[in-house]
Amino acid sequence: MRKTILTILQYILFLGLGVWIIYHMLHQLDASKKAELADAITNANIWYLLPVFIIGFFSHFFRAVRWRYLLETVELKPSLTNTTFAVLIGYIANLALPRAGEVAKCTVLARYEKMPAHKMIGTIVAERAFDMVSLGVIAVLAFALQMQFVSEYVNSITGALHSKFESSKMLLLILAVAGLIMIPVAVMLYRRHKETKIGKFVKELMHGIFSIIHMKKRWQFLGYTCLIWFMYLLQLYIGFRCLPETAHLSMSTALIVLVYGSLGMIVTPGGIGLYTLLVAQMLVAYNVDIVPAQAFGWIAWLAQTAVIIVLGLVSLLAIHPYNKKKNGQTSVDTA
Repeated sequence: MRKTILTILQYILFLGLGVWIIYHMLHQLDASKKAELADAITNANIWYLLPVFIIGFFSHFFRAVRWRYLLETVELKPSLTNTTFAVLIGYIANLALPRAGEVAKCTVLARYEKMPAHKMIGTIVAERAFDMVSLGVIAVLAFALQMQFVSEYVNSITGALHSKFESSKMLLLILAVAGLIMIPVAVMLYRRHKETKIGKFVKELMHGIFSIIHMKKRWQFLGYTCLIWFMYLLQLYIGFRCLPETAHLSMSTALIVLVYGSLGMIVTPGGIGLYTLLVAQMLVAYNVDIVPAQAFGWIAWLAQTAVIIVLGLVSLLAIHPYNKKKNGQTSVDTA
């Protein structure tokens, strides 16, 4: 009971944060800029949203394929269709309540595939752990590709550090040294606090990562992981074409925006407010005016949320008739 109350309070807190961010963003714009923002969103080239929607579906489909590889490690082999339905239903459940999606997709798949739900929990932990590692790798890659921009951006914020960050190589060296220092510090902190909740969480994540490294089909798993993140990247890159002010932005810019947007999706429920704010701030750093920057943030968030809602609702409506028909066909075949 106490845990449930804490979960609800946490949800309300982060939802409130998202709503406050939306209010803060809009409050900073005067009446004319608010009108420009509405104009920019309504006049966006919606034809580019069709491929974004299709790519969004494939990103979720590839996630379902990848999850099946993890389920095989615990001797579960569900059908791809039901796995895809379960993943999409999980996403729409996450919009209602963070982390509810993980329970929902296990419950749905267990019901329609007649499998024990408790055996799937470990695969969820492993998947989450690997996604966190993947985001970290992508962040490092993004900053490496945009090293010159990162250096200039840091200089523009902290002019006093200009002499220290004149060279992008110097910044890379500092980041590398900081990373090497953090490794033993992290190990020491873990050993000291391994019996706490955070320590046990870290242990679960590490166990999940190692289970993926030692799985038989790890290369297929890694391949689909790359495809999933590439789909996310492609959604943003094509989405840039919706607005004339962002149409010139490159794939490497989309990579930076992907990193910041992903952080927004993690913190607030469904990324509400924070996703738009972080994406807009990063676009402003790339010399996009604040109004089109916010407009793109809203368009990207609305498009991704619409994909989840539409596909999730379709899955909710289709999964029962599909399985009823499949089971009926199986009965006929057996007879």
